[in-house]
Amino acid sequence: MGTTYTVMYFDEPLHRDFRQSIDSLLVLVNKAINTYDPSSEISRFNQSKRGIRFESKYFREILSYAKRIHKESNGAFDPTVMPLINAWGFGPEKRDPPDSTEVDSLMKFVGFDKVKVGKKKLRKKSAGVAIDMGGIGQGYGADVIFRFLRSKGIQHMLVELGGEGMAYGKNLKRDGNWTIGILDPNSTRDNQFFKAYVALKNQSFTTSGNYFNYKVIDGRKFGHTINPSTGYPVRQSLLSASVFSDDCTSADAMATAFMVMGTNKAIEFVKTHRDIDAIFFYSNDQGGISTYVSDGIKGQVTLEE
Repeated sequence: MGTTYTVMYFDEPLHRDFRQSIDSLLVLVNKAINTYDPSSEISRFNQSKRGIRFESKYFREILSYAKRIHKESNGAFDPTVMPLINAWGFGPEKRDPPDSTEVDSLMKFVGFDKVKVGKKKLRKKSAGVAIDMGGIGQGYGADVIFRFLRSKGIQHMLVELGGEGMAYGKNLKRDGNWTIGILDPNSTRDNQFFKAYVALKNQSFTTSGNYFNYKVIDGRKFGHTINPSTGYPVRQSLLSASVFSDDCTSADAMATAFMVMGTNKAIEFVKTHRDIDAIFFYSNDQGGISTYVSDGIKGQVTLEE
């Protein structure tokens, strides 16, 4: 997946080493959803004219999550933006940005209604339809690892994959909750610092933002998140969205959806969906950064001045 991962767990008195098993699971997930691997399931689907038969449970399962979040977010999360991701140069091949004519021509391939997820097959309406799991895949990979460790009886763990993950039980070394940091939107790749710390209680965590993955076109900064309703990278006041819920797959996808929705719609969504909590950093009218913390997680958050 082109990123790092960290898994910490307590297993006394057995002291079992699950490193090899976890690596093997990540290989299987990667083989299902990695668009940079031309032989992966998702790549073969994208290259196909009408679709493929499922080979692994992982590809079908993540698509089921994606379909549900697509519906719940009213289309803000849509993995069929893959043609646009490639056109804007955020895919495997770097290229110049498209003009409006090219964007319009690619929009006919965008929309989850152009994909049919069956029990054994994944179909598409036309050869140009392609999907990308970049907005949900790392969260899903973290859930796969978490479920495996739970099946082995692990009660205390922190699973983190590319910044998304699951905190369960306690950090027994510190006899307290697992605590994560959320990057300040002003961070750079060479100078990263935290804007908030969150003490987690059996919760997933994920953050979407355009910290380092963006393009500057004619002096304007465009983030890597594509709005599926317009075909263009989002340019919102919302700088980053951190989401917390029972599973990391849903949280990851919703964080992506919130970046598309923008600040006001994202806040309204969180207020009406009690199954998730969120922290939003967004640009205010004074040129500074404001913070929104949902009620359900306020007691777990420490903000840096």
